Amino acid sequence: METFLIRLLQFVLAISLLVLLHEGGHMFFAKLFGVRVEKFFVFFDVNIGKWSGKLFSWKPKKDDTEYGMGWLPLGGYCKISGMIDESLDREQMKKAPQPWEFRTKPAWQRLLIMIGGVLVNFVLALFIYSMIMFTWGDSYFKVSDMTMGMRFNADAKALGFKDHDVMLGTDQGAFREFANVNGDFFRQIAQAKRVDVLRNGKKQSIKLPGDMDMLSMIKTRPYFVEPFIPAQVDSVMSGSPAAKAGMKAGDVIKSINGKAVETWSDMNYQTGVLDDVMAVKNTHKDSLAARSVVLTVQHKGATKLDTMRMVMTPDLKLGVYQSSLASFYKPVQVQYSFLESFPAGAKHGWNVLRGYVGNFRYLASADGAKSIGGFGSIGSLFPPYWDWYMFWSMTAFLSIILAFMNILPIPALDGGHVVFLLYEMITRRKPSEKFMVWAEYAGITILIILMVFANLNDILRWLHVM
Repeated sequence: METFLIRLLQFVLAISLLVLLHEGGHMFFAKLFGVRVEKFFVFFDVNIGKWSGKLFSWKPKKDDTEYGMGWLPLGGYCKISGMIDESLDREQMKKAPQPWEFRTKPAWQRLLIMIGGVLVNFVLALFIYSMIMFTWGDSYFKVSDMTMGMRFNADAKALGFKDHDVMLGTDQGAFREFANVNGDFFRQIAQAKRVDVLRNGKKQSIKLPGDMDMLSMIKTRPYFVEPFIPAQVDSVMSGSPAAKAGMKAGDVIKSINGKAVETWSDMNYQTGVLDDVMAVKNTHKDSLAARSVVLTVQHKGATKLDTMRMVMTPDLKLGVYQSSLASFYKPVQVQYSFLESFPAGAKHGWNVLRGYVGNFRYLASADGAKSIGGFGSIGSLFPPYWDWYMFWSMTAFLSIILAFMNILPIPALDGGHVVFLLYEMITRRKPSEKFMVWAEYAGITILIILMVFANLNDILRWLHVM
């Protein structure tokens, strides 16, 4: 429960900040050009019966804007006079145009008002990344420094890769770091026509088609490629099944229930098999039998293997901390001065945006549609503990996503309004009010369907149906 609350707090704080600044971008340009902003709300104040839906609101003296917070955390709201938006306020549009209204301003001013939110979100992401570079620097594990090489699945081996190959680069350039979060490493392989590896101390090249499906490379288990990390125990939790059985830090697991284990990926896969078995066990006796495992372990400094029996926890844990890349390799650490951090942060932010846009095309596939997530998936991206580095990294990433999603040409989103404004600027004709209202209805319907679909995916994943 505690980890859930920590994740929830981080999620709400990040989203509130991003929505506040996004809507603030619209309001900044609106007030800059003398357009009246009637309401500025973080979250939506949807009315329920006689309840207005406002958690709180206030209206400063000599200000036309009502500020507040609604109860529905699905975005923000900046109601601009003389504009057809999600409020669908047609009564205002029936009145004579006023000089302080959106509709009376030149098209270029209206365009800046509409892209103000996206612009702020993108600039914010670059600023956050820059400050991350200045505060923490950039730390990563260089792929070519991983001397134990990589572990490949059957699909990769069919293409010519072998376990323990050290990945050097492709025809597109050298590999930088392994990361399945933004997909850069996998994308480089997917688009490559040649991958260079170091095998038994000799450089070799493997030919690839150049148009592989990156999404399947990441989603398949085991992964297409991942660092070879031996199943070595980093530390043992006090009172855990492993501790009671006599396991210690430095021990290497060689098998579980007779199934060979080389890496932690192997171990986690076998644990996943046990989890599937547990799902169909109906009695405590059957469950206990499934959790009772036999491990062969090589103790630190020993040459012979030891057989260890233990009963895993109900959630199938041994009670050990797994070794990681940091257990075997020293990361590359780069520090930046205050001025140096801005180009470094901008470059990193641009790479994140480019990677996200590149991954967007996979959503059209069946696996891509299944990967869409709602609030639960977004919240799970935050760590189950408070870490300012991770919080600001995720906030910057979400800011880029918010900017990109809002600029999509979907009615009711900023991008939809931008398309209509560009049409007006090119043809010198405004779309009719009736068309704008129906476009807004269509856009809202599309957004609701997408939201329901994304959160339904979360529920199905939680139920282990998908």
